[in-house]
Amino acid sequence: MGGGTRAAVFLDRDGVLNKAFVTEAGTPSPPRSIDELEILPGVIESCDRLRELGYLLVVVTNQPDIARGTLDASVVDEINLRLQAELTLDSVWTCPHDDSDGCACRKPRPGLLLEAAQHHGIDLERSFMVGDRWRDVEAGRGAGCKTLWVVDPTYKDPPAVGADVRVRDLRDATHWIESRFSSVGGSGK
Repeated sequence: MGGGTRAAVFLDRDGVLNKAFVTEAGTPSPPRSIDELEILPGVIESCDRLRELGYLLVVVTNQPDIARGTLDASVVDEINLRLQAELTLDSVWTCPHDDSDGCACRKPRPGLLLEAAQHHGIDLERSFMVGDRWRDVEAGRGAGCKTLWVVDPTYKDPPAVGADVRVRDLRDATHWIESRFSSVGGSGK
């Protein structure tokens, strides 16, 4: 599954980079407008540090509210563009589908990661997936990445079985990556 020459940190969007709004059912929901976009504490510094270590930063995000008709694609695009500018991300890959669409790009399927890897020449075996839901971990595992699960105790999701490590937030994830893989050329400790 390697294939490429560059290593990346794949990042889920809502709940990892920006605040997710947790519904009464305990499900995270995206910001509904650019005004609701709130970058989480430590995210800018963490992205800067991962970039210094030589990693590409690639966002892979499910946005099923587009398919459900409850969020306009233009709002999702506007939020993605703002994040890309403020966090100097290499790219943002969005799945606009819902589970019933049966697409290859909706996490837990690894389609978004595989497509981004082909586009950027990414070596998936040297890369990481950081996400706050079981779908993210499963997609990362399916693509052959090491997986970091950002645990949010307010979610009522199933646990992310098989994650390589549980972390509190992107700062914690960045520290874990740096402590074991000092740079893109590092083989791990």
